[in-house]
Amino acid sequence: MAEHGSSACSHPSERKYKIALCQLFVSKNKLENIRHARELLEAAADGGAKLILLPEMWNCPYSNELFSLFAEEIDADDLSGSPSCGMLAEVSRSRKVTLVGGSIPERFGSHLYSTCCVFGSNGKLRARHRKVHLFDVDIPGQLTFKESATLTAGDELTIVDTDVGLLGIGICHDIRFPELAILCAERGADVICYLAAFEMNTGPLFWEVLQKARALDNQLYVATCSPARDLTINHAAWGHSTVVGPFGEILATTGHEEAVVFADIDYAYIREVRFRSLIGAVATLQMFFL
Repeated sequence: MAEHGSSACSHPSERKYKIALCQLFVSKNKLENIRHARELLEAAADGGAKLILLPEMWNCPYSNELFSLFAEEIDADDLSGSPSCGMLAEVSRSRKVTLVGGSIPERFGSHLYSTCCVFGSNGKLRARHRKVHLFDVDIPGQLTFKESATLTAGDELTIVDTDVGLLGIGICHDIRFPELAILCAERGADVICYLAAFEMNTGPLFWEVLQKARALDNQLYVATCSPARDLTINHAAWGHSTVVGPFGEILATTGHEEAVVFADIDYAYIREVRFRSLIGAVATLQMFFL
């Protein structure tokens, strides 16, 4: 797997800041989705957030039949072909916030990707993450969905250096694979952002436990952002956007309705957790060898 984005040691301007997760309702009207996402992003910025997340496929209903219709070409030097990313660039620049822009269907040549674009507080595109692990599932009588029927898998690890520090990026099914989180942690990420539309079968089973596992195993923050639930579509989202701390504790969460979730990120707390864990490991070794 190649690596995309900076992996150098980051020196964020703020060691403690507020994060916001915009769990929004997605309609079949792309322009309305863009307008509404802007509203929630600006509300999150007004609430003091310096890092703001949108969910997976926020400009498009989650449907293989619609991905191609809603797809946009993303050119970092000219965002005129992507009204969704153009809006993200405007908001990040005007509100001076870092945006992890959920994911949208990206058209690149003959391929479609589920792509997350990260914008810095100057409005510049800092990185893009193309979903690595596509969601193909066939549960007889319950759920059949194959993203690979329309989407192409990405092949890059994404760690991006921002004003709020090094962020690891994953999309939905990426969270099922601990190796991605381990690599992000090894390269210095203190927060991993997962943009996800877990559905009504997998959500109750895995959503919370996977977030806790990735955070606890790597002693970092995990932030997940889901669309709000819409029971009129086949792939209804579980919701429950959440921020998990480095001890695996839930710091903030919500239900399945539309909401903006706030939490505090404190890098000093990460250092404290890692130090306490190290002291515990040393004490355990002493019990066995001294």
